[in-house]
Amino acid sequence: MDQLHMHFTQAIHNTVFQVVLGYVELCAGNSDTKFQKLPYKDLCTHITSDSYIPCLTDLCKALWEVMLSYFRTMEWHEKFDHEEPQAASDSTSVSTTEENNFDRNYIKKKLEHGLTRIWQDVQLKVKTYLLGTDMSNFKYDDFIVVLDIVSRLMQVGEEFCGSKSEVLQESIRKQSVNYFKNYHRTRLEELRMFLENETWELCPVKSSFSILQLHEFKCLGQSRSPSMSPSKQATSADAAVVSLFEQYTSGGNPFEIQCVLKDDETEDVLAANGYESDELEKSAYQEYDSDSDVAEELKRDYVDEQTGDAPSKSISRETLRSRKRSDYSLNKVNAPILTNTTLNVIRLVGKYLQMMTILKPIAFDVIHCMSQLFDYYLYAVYTFFGRNDAYESTGLGLSSSRLRTTLNRIQESLIDMEVASENVGSLAPGEERKEKVPSPHLSHMVVLTESNTLYGLAQRVVATESLVFLAEQFEFLQNQLDSVMPAAKKPFLQQFYSQTVSTASELRKPIYWIVAAKAIDYEQQLLLMANVKWDVKEIMSQHNVYVDALLKEFELFNRKLSELSKHVRIPLPVSNILWEHCIRLANRTLVEGYANVKKCSNEGRALMQLDFQQFLMKLEKLTDIRPIPDKEFVETYIKAYYLTENDMERWIKEHREYSTKQLTNLVNVCLGSHINKKARQKLLATIDDMDRPKR
Repeated sequence: MDQLHMHFTQAIHNTVFQVVLGYVELCAGNSDTKFQKLPYKDLCTHITSDSYIPCLTDLCKALWEVMLSYFRTMEWHEKFDHEEPQAASDSTSVSTTEENNFDRNYIKKKLEHGLTRIWQDVQLKVKTYLLGTDMSNFKYDDFIVVLDIVSRLMQVGEEFCGSKSEVLQESIRKQSVNYFKNYHRTRLEELRMFLENETWELCPVKSSFSILQLHEFKCLGQSRSPSMSPSKQATSADAAVVSLFEQYTSGGNPFEIQCVLKDDETEDVLAANGYESDELEKSAYQEYDSDSDVAEELKRDYVDEQTGDAPSKSISRETLRSRKRSDYSLNKVNAPILTNTTLNVIRLVGKYLQMMTILKPIAFDVIHCMSQLFDYYLYAVYTFFGRNDAYESTGLGLSSSRLRTTLNRIQESLIDMEVASENVGSLAPGEERKEKVPSPHLSHMVVLTESNTLYGLAQRVVATESLVFLAEQFEFLQNQLDSVMPAAKKPFLQQFYSQTVSTASELRKPIYWIVAAKAIDYEQQLLLMANVKWDVKEIMSQHNVYVDALLKEFELFNRKLSELSKHVRIPLPVSNILWEHCIRLANRTLVEGYANVKKCSNEGRALMQLDFQQFLMKLEKLTDIRPIPDKEFVETYIKAYYLTENDMERWIKEHREYSTKQLTNLVNVCLGSHINKKARQKLLATIDDMDRPKR
């Protein structure tokens, strides 16, 4: 039996040597015999990248034939063992039977022991081949083929002797980590280039678009047979119960895998012109507030289908509002908002997912790199459209602490801030900087300073909502990623989702605030308010001009938003945030204007209330947002004028949302009407005490 094992061991050695030698000599293109004298390990280093996969395939095919031969040898002995007792049953010699049984058991054990030895030889030969070439510069598809072949070989090993193929796993893991780091580094640089050339125009995909329609995600819908263990295959289908050795025992080879060419596959994800039908396109271009094509009876609050009459109690104002709201979004079946860069990132995630599915030992490395793709995209969108120191000082809480923490983490761990630095002496160690990418710069083709485009609102919407869409795709893949993540590393994945992916929608606030802060001329309102006489002696019935001017600004904003929505869908959350920001800023401007008043009578305060009520009444016809943001902020400030000294002191302590200037002005204006100088000093001291910790 030892002779048999030696024969198979020699066969393995000779087979692999001849296969590799054949390819080396073929690639060398000469009849030089020096290669024949090289050890197998050195011979493997002469394989070119072009011949690497064909040689690996032939190597595995040849080794399969050797293992199949051994499998047939065992099969023959098992068959012989079953026939032998039948023949020996007529014999009178018991000792002969026992001797035969002993021989059979001995042979069986030797053969079974040989399985592991032969598989170990196979693993070592393939390991030497795998590590003989630097695969870090292989094309992605080629590397996936290598993984598939090795994965199938490991499946053969599991069926052959129940081995987990630790030797193969470790060698392919080394190559994979090496390859993947290099691959990811290149992809990050590519992503930076894409982002810097991105004009943030819509990529016209169909409304039915799903990432599962992309080539890169086909593996989610169907299992890749090379990466499946026999135990898993057995449960997947009846046909899969048959082992590879049984399947190919009469001919064929498990390594003759037909690669499906991507060119033969089609992806039906793009819309012809951004719309899926002429009817849809027509509906997309309807005016936001146009009722011209709505029948008169439909304009009524509600029409009874039986009688055609409107009921006395109106219930459909909300219905009418919801119809108006959806008009900003062009129509209800619109496609996702994404760009070419978003699509590239999604495809890249699909490729990472493929690699991770085939090679679970490097799953954490892959997921970590995948998270960096999302991090960099998020950071770019923030840097391009949301970075503005002015909004941090407003105290409106536009950036949550979680978002700020996430952005700081990305900047520290991923962004190379020193790349533009001229001080070479202060550069970080090379290896540390190698892991980082320079901060991207917005393309000069993107203009964010023109008022007629609402300061690049279309580009801001496409960028921000494409990030939100990308976050949704990551959420869709969460279970898939979790299933391959090592248990010890799962907290990283959970933190990535809770601290980063979930913050994508939070970028809406700071990004759209920049538009809201410029869309309406708040400074002009302050100038108009400064011209109003507030120390009037009689109750006024007519509101002031500044109210009409402010409402005209909102009407203009509404028209621009409506015009813009003809070209880029503005989702409801976006329009709501924009309106909320504008109203909040307008209300704060009103309070600031009232705080600039030097003299004010009770009648003047009543005029302020009249003005604000007029503003609210007209504003509610323009927007569906309820309640009106910061409504109480204005009303409370106006009404505080009427408070007595003690009540005002308590009120000042309770309302820290107002600035020191606004509180001080309130006290000064009240002087002489119902607050004396002594009370004034006391109240100003209270304000000063409150302000001291802020300094």
